Amino acid sequence: MPATRRDVLKTVAAAPLFIPASAFGANDKINYACIATGGRGRYLMGKFNALGAACTAICDVYEPNLEKAAELAPGAKRYGDYEELLASHKDLDAVVLAGPDHHHWPMLRAALKAKKDAYAEKPLSYSLEESQTMVGAVKASKQIVQVGMQRRSAPAIHKAKKLVEDGVLGQVTVVKPQWHWNVAQPLDNSPLPGKLDWKRFLGSAKQRDVEPMRFRRWRYFFDYAGGNMTDQGTHLMDVVQWFTGNGAPRSAVAQGYVAKMKGSEHPDVFSAVFEYPGLIVNWTLDYANSYQNGWSITFLGDKGTMILDEEGYRVYAEPWKPTNTPIFEEKAPVPVEAHIQNFMDCIKSRQQPNCTVEIAAAAVAGPHLANLAMFQGRKVRLENGMQVSG
Repeated sequence: MPATRRDVLKTVAAAPLFIPASAFGANDKINYACIATGGRGRYLMGKFNALGAACTAICDVYEPNLEKAAELAPGAKRYGDYEELLASHKDLDAVVLAGPDHHHWPMLRAALKAKKDAYAEKPLSYSLEESQTMVGAVKASKQIVQVGMQRRSAPAIHKAKKLVEDGVLGQVTVVKPQWHWNVAQPLDNSPLPGKLDWKRFLGSAKQRDVEPMRFRRWRYFFDYAGGNMTDQGTHLMDVVQWFTGNGAPRSAVAQGYVAKMKGSEHPDVFSAVFEYPGLIVNWTLDYANSYQNGWSITFLGDKGTMILDEEGYRVYAEPWKPTNTPIFEEKAPVPVEAHIQNFMDCIKSRQQPNCTVEIAAAAVAGPHLANLAMFQGRKVRLENGMQVSG
């Protein structure tokens, strides 16, 4: 029987538990370091600090990033080498890892070696192979690792999932995750203001002469990241798989091209189709005008349609004549604070967080597969765990 509005209200208990940091004693304040203090790293610092954590060390390869981060944590010691930071701060409870994708595994590996819990930005990995390695390494450790896929800790998302589980949509046969944007510009290769440690930025990637646009927009180069396919795709594909009870997809095909971001190696417009048992998923990135929300996921069922986006969720049940009147809806953003608080709570309790590396590996598997399919120009299958075949 489909859920009622009363049933939905009862699901609040199933949402993630939010315990403010103030509930712990003063001596239990969490000390953390932020490794990679670019825009996202500083954003997370602000959220951790607001929840009562204390940043005692910061690290970045770009001096202006460190200067800006120091404004958020005036007493924090600055580093250009995260290995040195970890060796010098034995009292850290956790590290926040917000570097480019190709640094995700080296940074996490160093944190695990230093026996530090980690809040690691998504996507989990640079490749399918790295995902497997990272899952194994975290399992072999005693550390708590939360991956930054904050929809896992959003109460409204949990309520929406319960509606799908209760059969309100009926049989879901197609899901359409989309990301609408209209901000991209040609890549800027003008000189960088301030000192950059180019060698440390490259890390294990191919060595080359300095190209400022590769640092500014690293996400759009093969050597450092998987483009928006993996970056935003990780968020959306995780929700799709979570709601429908699926793991990684069986196969993927994809097409794309560079529309506006001249200089990018990754497409800024694409469409990827994923195959699951009894389900097709079409993940699309496009340029759209302002009437669209930034991201959305549409679940198409034979009894109802759910639209999940940055404003909340809405469920429509009209069989033929749409009235645009939802039978269920909730307007609620996706708060990153709840996800960070869940991580901080798990540091105390030693319970597993809402987004483990296993979840994150499954979420990014499809996007990694789609990139392989797009650049190889063929359908690619995922078999025997994470083994790729044509």
